[in-house]
Amino acid sequence: MKRISILLILVGLSFSCSDNFFDLKPQGKASLEQLSNKNGVNALLIGAYSLVDGVGAGNTGRQSTISNYVFGGISSDDAVKGTDAGDQPEQSFIEQYNWLADNTYFLGKWWHSYDGVARCNEVIQIVSSPDVKDMTDAEKKQVVAEARFLRGHYHFEAKKMWGKVPFIDETIYDRENPNSTKVPNTEDIWGKIEADFAFAAENLPATQAQKGRATKWAAKSYLAKAMVFQKKWAPAKVILEEVIQNSGKRLVANYHDNYRTAGNNNAESIFEVQFSVNDGTTGNNGNAGDNLNWPYSATAPGRGCCGFYQPSHNLVNAFKTKDGVPMIGAAADGSADTYNQVDLPNDQGIAASATFALDKSIPVDPRLDWTVGRRGVNFLDWGPMPGAVWIRDQAYAGPFTGKKWMYYLAEENSSTHSTSKRNVNNNYRLLKLSHVILWLAECEAELGNLAKAEEYVNMIRVRAKTGSVQDPTVNYQVEPYPAGTFASKGAAYAINAVRMEQRLEFAMEGHRFFDLVRWGIAEKVLNKYAAEEAVPGKEPSGRTFNKRSYMTGKTFTAKNSVFPLPQDEILNSQKDGQPTLVQNTGY
Repeated sequence: MKRISILLILVGLSFSCSDNFFDLKPQGKASLEQLSNKNGVNALLIGAYSLVDGVGAGNTGRQSTISNYVFGGISSDDAVKGTDAGDQPEQSFIEQYNWLADNTYFLGKWWHSYDGVARCNEVIQIVSSPDVKDMTDAEKKQVVAEARFLRGHYHFEAKKMWGKVPFIDETIYDRENPNSTKVPNTEDIWGKIEADFAFAAENLPATQAQKGRATKWAAKSYLAKAMVFQKKWAPAKVILEEVIQNSGKRLVANYHDNYRTAGNNNAESIFEVQFSVNDGTTGNNGNAGDNLNWPYSATAPGRGCCGFYQPSHNLVNAFKTKDGVPMIGAAADGSADTYNQVDLPNDQGIAASATFALDKSIPVDPRLDWTVGRRGVNFLDWGPMPGAVWIRDQAYAGPFTGKKWMYYLAEENSSTHSTSKRNVNNNYRLLKLSHVILWLAECEAELGNLAKAEEYVNMIRVRAKTGSVQDPTVNYQVEPYPAGTFASKGAAYAINAVRMEQRLEFAMEGHRFFDLVRWGIAEKVLNKYAAEEAVPGKEPSGRTFNKRSYMTGKTFTAKNSVFPLPQDEILNSQKDGQPTLVQNTGY
């Protein structure tokens, strides 16, 4: 005890004339001084990029994954939740249009969107400071442009989710003042999102040495997408034409090359979310946000977990063709379509141990079998998909599994996979030239230029026709629309054809719900879908089978065009005793 007392006295004497002993810098936290240089700025920018995959904002990752499989997929007619009835009930509520403001999925998505915005604002604030002396003005401007591109992306994600959301820029955000971001959500923020993408397009290079960084063409494509969402057809058309003519991008020969690791960052890609594995980090750098969306079998890709996100019968039926083109009618909302009147033969209700021979004679678009796993059809290089043995609960969720994010058996133990088997580096292609082409087709159709709309749609269909196929024993028939079809059948048919092409081309990629909403047809389409999924299906042979009976009585109403703001965030937005965030109508 005496030795300890003497030591304490000596320490006290040593520091008695100075307060510096108590001026301790926090551990594990970078100071503004440390970050105010080129290396610090770049580290912050990488941190802003790191959230683009949707993982890392304090939630489960599934709630904000870049694929938007919950909000853009299972909320639509493309997919069902999958797995079994008791698993992840929060997703079941979303699938069945029972949207409550306390659903943790909405909260997780909000956290992610505005965490991303905050990181972008910190980049802009610090790089713009005079304290950063080892960067040129040109270097600083490019960093700001990349940060504004990312800020536009995060705000876009929030805008399409909730409609009424606040825009937080670097003049508002103050890291030392928690109340600084408590601003109203009553302003339409489309103009500010456009401004971010426009600045990025003006100040970013056409190409980047590092894959995954935003470019001029990524910014222009995203700016045009924002305009398309607002039905600003004419200005969007100008930008989209510029991307097609000058970006140097081209459609790859085979559709499936956009959905495999070997096709990462290919000639069609405009902006990809980079996934990596075995990179020396302990983080979730692969497709961690989608790590439940694998077949429920140890004999399948992913090796045993978890059966979420399964394609719907409606989506599968949409790939049927007649004379090589979709079975659609002359109503822009799809109400005259005939593809879902009879179901494509499948093994719903047929045990994996039972004899089953798939009728492969019915003509289908080859993109079906690059998108959906179905019994009796080759599943990449795994052999024929075996049916119910790969499905967690076929009676509940149906007989199909998703395919676009799956890997080849030959790749399983290569550098493209982590030891978990469900964490792979198959990038998510957020912006592709095929998106640009079909947005341009949409602009032309809406502007009454039906021949041009047909030309762009046929560019996509020709690729589907001439590309590789998954199973040569299936009757694949896909043809471009005969010249003059759109003009002869009218504008409503042309618009419907463009919308159907977008569904087929990008199925299971998380876009469908948001497309239905921006087209103004979500209520009609999804109520029709729910009613048809709730009753037994029927094959051409006359065999009937149960579909998704849990959709009985489920109704999509006008309020469901946007999701409810998280209740916790409304409570947290209080300033001077009043919330600054206003809930969406009906919630």
